[in-house]
Amino acid sequence: MTAPRRAYLVAPSWASLLCAVAMTTAASAQSGPNPFPKPIDSEKPAAKPAPKAPKKTETPAPSAPKKSAPAKTEAAPAAPPPDDPRVDLAYGAYQQGLYRTAFNIALKRAQEMGDPKSMTLLGELYSNALGIKRDDAKAADWYKQAADRGDREAMFALGMMKISGRPPPPNREEGARLLASSAKLGKAAAAYNLGLLYIEGQIFPQDIKRAAELFRQAADAGNPEAQYALATFYKEGRGVEKNLTESAKLMRAAAMADNLDAEVEYGIALFNGTGTPKDVPLAVAVLTRAARQNSPIAQNRLARILVDGLGAPADKVQGFKWHLIAKTAGNGDPDLDAQFQQLTPIERAKSEDLAKKWFGTK
Repeated sequence: MTAPRRAYLVAPSWASLLCAVAMTTAASAQSGPNPFPKPIDSEKPAAKPAPKAPKKTETPAPSAPKKSAPAKTEAAPAAPPPDDPRVDLAYGAYQQGLYRTAFNIALKRAQEMGDPKSMTLLGELYSNALGIKRDDAKAADWYKQAADRGDREAMFALGMMKISGRPPPPNREEGARLLASSAKLGKAAAAYNLGLLYIEGQIFPQDIKRAAELFRQAADAGNPEAQYALATFYKEGRGVEKNLTESAKLMRAAAMADNLDAEVEYGIALFNGTGTPKDVPLAVAVLTRAARQNSPIAQNRLARILVDGLGAPADKVQGFKWHLIAKTAGNGDPDLDAQFQQLTPIERAKSEDLAKKWFGTK
């Protein structure tokens, strides 16, 4: 007798979600500080998008006529144009990928005007080897000068450098202090990372309630990672009173900002009607988008929907394609394995061919 098919999807446990949240700290430490977070393009391989600025600026057209130069090649550095304190020419050049020009302008402003934004930009250029050789010591020095002048972006970047030990040795206590200062000035990413430290419980005693407060601060400022983390807290009642409606609301906000884990969770919530009105077509669309971004969980849940026809038209070939892809990534499913063996040879071959095309092996 065949077991009854489930008409709901099981979401990942809080422990696995919390693990995914906590891993962000390690990823940030290894990749180095970046006070200008870069957006994620979920449909294409990451190109190199223009980073965000520490403040909004306008970049005027240069007053001198442009000289011809090879495409995408910066000419030999010329004398910086006349400076205008009201306009951030250095960041304008940075946005265009003219890193050496940005360096020259920022250095002049930092030395002659004591401009903290220019100091922060110099730290960014040295930290990430943009237009100049990487030098963690100089990056930290410029970040410190800007942080001492009250720049929250520099406080955050320097704090992350201290935590990750760039340059060595690490000083996690000092890093945490800088994150706290940056968070007080409204830096969302600083509040989020500080919340992770309260979960970790090494620099501070573990305090889930305090972590939730910091995640709320960052979430209200639009930080998708914090929105996702806080949503998991509301889902399980950790550090806050359990509230599935608030959890779904935060998951939706994070999903709309391209947070992959939140897309998976929000898709499952939509399918089950957990904290939000049940909407299977939208759930399938959200899970499909997450599956295409290589989320094994989304691929598995989408496979179950399509294979079993759970609230959506059954499509066994497409469903088992996603099952095979998820299984390759380590997310196996014995129930689907058993059903796969019951397919006709033609259906099995079609599913396998689609999976091979996904991996580029056919």
